[in-house]
Amino acid sequence: MGAQKGRDLLLKIGDGGSPERFETVAGLRARTISLNARSVDVTDGDSVGGWRELLAGAGAKSAAVSGAGVFRDAAADAMIRQAFFDQAGRTWRLVIPDFGTLEGPFLVAALEYAGQHEGEATYAISLASAGAVSFAGI
Repeated sequence: MGAQKGRDLLLKIGDGGSPERFETVAGLRARTISLNARSVDVTDGDSVGGWRELLAGAGAKSAAVSGAGVFRDAAADAMIRQAFFDQAGRTWRLVIPDFGTLEGPFLVAALEYAGQHEGEATYAISLASAGAVSFAGI
C-alpha cells in the first residue's frame, strides 16, 4: 500500500435494513482505526531460558475507531446520535483505500460536541467493536 490521502479513509454507518445500506459519516477531518489483540501469557518455570511464551489464538481481538470533524450531513448525524442513545450495536463499514474494508458491529462509546464562539461546531466520535469484525481486501 502506497501513500494515501487521509480524506479517502471513510467511516460509514449502516441503516439496519435488509439489505443494509451505508451512509458515509460526512465532515470528518481526522480518523483513526486501531486493531488490537490481547495476548495470553502462558510462561512458567519450564519456559526455555525464561523467555515469555504466548498462547497463539487465545486472546480477545478488538477494534476501535475515532474521528473528529464538522457537521455537514444531518442524516448521518441523526443515525450516529440515535446509535449512541440506543447503545445497540450498529453495523459500521470502515473503508481503507487500496487496502480493504472492515465491517461489523460497533457501539458508539463516546460522542462529543464542541464549538468556539467565533468558529464552527465540531464533533468527535469513538467506536468500540461489539462483535466479530470482518475484513475484505481490495
